[in-house]
Amino acid sequence: MTPNPHTQLVRPAGAGHETLYVLLFCAVIAALAGSVVFWHRESTEVASLPSHQLDARRDLSAAEQDIYADLRVALDEIRLQEQEQAGLPEVDALAQEGFAPFARDASAVTRGGHRWQLLGPRAYLGLSTQAATAGSFLLRVNDTDQQPDIWLNRADRITAPVDLSDTALVDAGWRQVITRFDAGVTRQHQH
Repeated sequence: MTPNPHTQLVRPAGAGHETLYVLLFCAVIAALAGSVVFWHRESTEVASLPSHQLDARRDLSAAEQDIYADLRVALDEIRLQEQEQAGLPEVDALAQEGFAPFARDASAVTRGGHRWQLLGPRAYLGLSTQAATAGSFLLRVNDTDQQPDIWLNRADRITAPVDLSDTALVDAGWRQVITRFDAGVTRQHQH
């Protein structure tokens, strides 16, 4: 057989150009996605606190965070009993009802062994027997609509403060514990 003179040899098209176009298209998509992420990122700046304040999430030990949380919860009960009794309840009454951190149980010992006392007409003082585990706490009871006013002193030997004003507490080495809710905690985006 003789080859047919009308037969044409067709070579396959190279995939080189198609591959190049697909790679360029992927690069454009990646660049667009990267720019969207870059322009919509959130600032991670954390505002610094005054030197007399501590952040409850970042600056407290685990034992101190537990006591702080217990004081916040107990404060609601203290305010209820204050309305019923026309005065703050005694520490022994709170301990008998099992309100932490006033209750004398195993967890109280492992969290610093605080000795609680009613300090004046508007405050509770918890002196730590193990300052390395948790510092001493002061809970000032304010009006019902205000946030808890909790102070911490990590010194080994502390005496009960006579003056409970902010300035006197700061001068005596007490630091106010505050709770801040920022994007790091809530992860909520405002649009």
